Amino acid sequence: MPRPQQSISTNKFRFRESFSSLKFVPRFFKEIRKVNPALFYANIVGRIINAVLPVLMLWLGKLIIDEVVVQIAAEVKDMDRLWTLVAAELALAILSDLLSRGISLIDALLGDQYAIDTSVKIIKKTSEVDLDELEDSEFYDKLERARQQTTGRVGLMSNILTQAEDIIVIATLLAGVVAFEPWLILLLIVSIIPTMINEIKFSGTSYSLARSWTQERRELDYLRYAGASDVTAKEVKLFGLSDYLANRFKGLSTRYYAQSKNLAKQRAGWGAFFNVVGTTAYYAAYVLIVFRTVAGIFSLGDLTFLAGSFNRLRQKLQGFFTRFTAITESALYLQDYFEFLDLKYEERDTTGVLPLPEIIQKGFEFRNVGFKYPKSEKWVVRHINFELSAGEKLAFVGENGAGKTTLIKLLLQFYEPTEGEIMLDEIPIKRYDRRAYQQYFGVIFQDFVKFELTLRENIAMGEISGIDDQQRISLAAEKSLADQVVHELPFGYDQQLGKRFKQGKDLSGGQWQKIAIARAYMKNSEVLILDEPTSALDARAETEAFNRFIKLTEGKTAVIISHRFSTVRIADRIMVLKDGAVLEIGTHEELMANGKLYAELFNLQAAGYK
Repeated sequence: MPRPQQSISTNKFRFRESFSSLKFVPRFFKEIRKVNPALFYANIVGRIINAVLPVLMLWLGKLIIDEVVVQIAAEVKDMDRLWTLVAAELALAILSDLLSRGISLIDALLGDQYAIDTSVKIIKKTSEVDLDELEDSEFYDKLERARQQTTGRVGLMSNILTQAEDIIVIATLLAGVVAFEPWLILLLIVSIIPTMINEIKFSGTSYSLARSWTQERRELDYLRYAGASDVTAKEVKLFGLSDYLANRFKGLSTRYYAQSKNLAKQRAGWGAFFNVVGTTAYYAAYVLIVFRTVAGIFSLGDLTFLAGSFNRLRQKLQGFFTRFTAITESALYLQDYFEFLDLKYEERDTTGVLPLPEIIQKGFEFRNVGFKYPKSEKWVVRHINFELSAGEKLAFVGENGAGKTTLIKLLLQFYEPTEGEIMLDEIPIKRYDRRAYQQYFGVIFQDFVKFELTLRENIAMGEISGIDDQQRISLAAEKSLADQVVHELPFGYDQQLGKRFKQGKDLSGGQWQKIAIARAYMKNSEVLILDEPTSALDARAETEAFNRFIKLTEGKTAVIISHRFSTVRIADRIMVLKDGAVLEIGTHEELMANGKLYAELFNLQAAGYK
């Protein structure tokens, strides 16, 4: 079902709201200064010098014209002063060009460094967010707006500094014009008012459109990926989805284009009208200067200076207001960025935080645990009561959606229970430091990430501090059978994985899974959790992997989730979940004797192998 069309007017930002976003600019420049103070101050000094050069060059131009007139009338030509003036103007022109190039270079370097800095901060901020928040679409809209124009902030920095530079240019030019003809200022004001009105009229509209379409633009990005990616290519070709995805992309993007086109037409139309008014005022001033020159009030040099100054002033003032609109719109994105960084989450009371036990004595216990997502009334799991003893291998089984992975996320403190408590050695796990607690676990999820990095890095992701410990990485690979994958690759542990980069090698699902399991072995964890760890392995490899797992984790606590009952039966106990509740728990033999869901599912699966 297509979404209702967004309307610009429903989210339109007024000029006052755009203007208020400028309060973030001082903080913005504090961050830029911290990135590279030397370049930052060099930029400012260079701009100050560059700002006074236009009026000096115009004044030298006036003196040159006047000197030329004098020399034309003189019987004896003395060209020394004229050539001195020309040489001085040439020197200023070269200096201006060098400064402009230097400023552009510094802007680019500072901008790139700041773009890196902001991206790092967004990544780190995202890591602080709870998993349930990350799974919320509203949060993703905030994240998307914060990520927007990360590189565009380079332009914002340059625009603001150029704005400050132009203020100096305008002030010096105004002083020169006022000294000759104060009435020209009135005509100057009339010539730039139309531009100012036009920019105020459309201030914030582009940002308003982009903000109101945040979710749709994320959808457009996804449709691009889905329609043109090696990951989706097989299904797209097999099911003939290319036309469907292309048409869906075209329909959504066309609606966005229609609104963007309408805004652009309005802006262009009003801009043309106001420009006619401003240009007329400018030429009125030009006519006044010509009349004063013909009347002998101004010299030819004065005419050159005033015409040039007035024209430069008008251009600078128009650019000032046009740039001001761009700055306010970019500052709105800046506002999104800082508001994202300033997001506050309810922090735990760290008073009375207890040290983790070096060795688990008793184990974990779920006491009447229930969980439902924020803003949802549906319980994912509820009334969960069970114990996971120290050194025990406990398997979770159940149909899809029964709540198996949710229990793992609760155990790992990715989610907070909505009700009830989870205990570790008779102490609520929330009493422990969360980060330290999560380091207790070695985990491999079913939807593990296939990092398109080297094989070495992929394994080391389980304990990244061991990235340079080849012996540790090799041992983890041996335990998970990933060493078999290493021997098949031309560059071994240094093999680039995935097809995104040159010399990258794509792997089969089973090969990726062995590497993912190696991550869990990288840690000398107290608790190992394997969520569907062998779903991509064949039966022989799966049996071998689980037998090795049981041997290698002897004396350690482990949780296993699997749909294959032939493997979970080797666990010490099996817990059966249904509709978010514990249906039965016991050994394989006990559950088979009960004749309930476990026995039914086991027999159904076993029948498939007969």
